[in-house]
Amino acid sequence: MLRSAGCSGKEGGNMGFWKDESAQVSIELIIVVAALIAAAVFLITQLQNTASKGGEALNRTAEKAFNEIEGLSGQ
Repeated sequence: MLRSAGCSGKEGGNMGFWKDESAQVSIELIIVVAALIAAAVFLITQLQNTASKGGEALNRTAEKAFNEIEGLSGQ
């Protein structure tokens, strides 16, 4: 049987180590997931702002085009 450094040799001697490591991994995973969620929220907000500005620009361009078409048909 292979023993890791610091093992007492008893069955389950590493359980404390594994629980601590599990908790550490869980905390790190929570931090990584929180960072990913924050990045996603930031990107979604930026995309919404870009879409809003693009929609306004499209409306202005469409309004100009319709005004020109109206002017041509009125002549």
